[in-house]
Amino acid sequence: MSGLEGSGIRITAGQKLIIDGVDCTIPAGSVSALVGPNGAGKSTLLRALAAVQRPDTGSVTFDGTDLLTAPRRERARVVAFVEQDTSTETAMTVESVVGLGRLPHQSLWRDETADSAAIVAAALSTTGMADFAQREFASLSGGERQRVMLARALAQEPTLLLLDEPTNHLDIGAQLSALALLRELAAGGMTVLAALHDLGLAATHTDHVIVLRDGRVVAAGATAETLTPALLREVYGVEAAVLVHPVTGRTVLAFSRLDA
Repeated sequence: MSGLEGSGIRITAGQKLIIDGVDCTIPAGSVSALVGPNGAGKSTLLRALAAVQRPDTGSVTFDGTDLLTAPRRERARVVAFVEQDTSTETAMTVESVVGLGRLPHQSLWRDETADSAAIVAAALSTTGMADFAQREFASLSGGERQRVMLARALAQEPTLLLLDEPTNHLDIGAQLSALALLRELAAGGMTVLAALHDLGLAATHTDHVIVLRDGRVVAAGATAETLTPALLREVYGVEAAVLVHPVTGRTVLAFSRLDA
């Protein structure tokens, strides 16, 4: 498996350059983070890597497949994308929303295979939303909706999962559960890339990181080796102390202002 590769990605909006010739690699079977200050272009780049937004120039491949030219149904059997905020005007139950993840696996002549219901049920259970199956999606909180959309993505049975701020709206317990789930998925062979606002979560829970600033990659590599105090000072304008968690042994970051 060669993982996810973006090459020469350039995206403009009107006269504004959003993504400026980005090259990036997401190792297969890893949990990777896309980080950067507000306005760095994280969401835009993530949408391009998910082939949801076509870049002006550049290519996106996953395990040798060109995601930008692959037929939509074929691509949806490989890639699932969870956006940061999702709403619907249509009255749908949670179970029905998650069931939409099975559409790429349905044929034009018959419904999905008999195990579709079991796959949907498993996705709801995995994300802790089984008890909400018959609730109206529109009635849920932001954090509950976030978990439903993750369940929908899992119902697609993708090999590549991209998420835009998956811990947004979640309390700390739910954040840790979501990130633990991403690690389990990667351990099972899935490649995971998440745009994360919280550097502390990125440092502790991911294997690989891409640091974006002003639409350009300024650093990339193994998380513990990339998120150095010098880099964080340069990119974020903060002092950072790199610590080791006494229980997990993973990297922990502590921040202070430069003038503190």
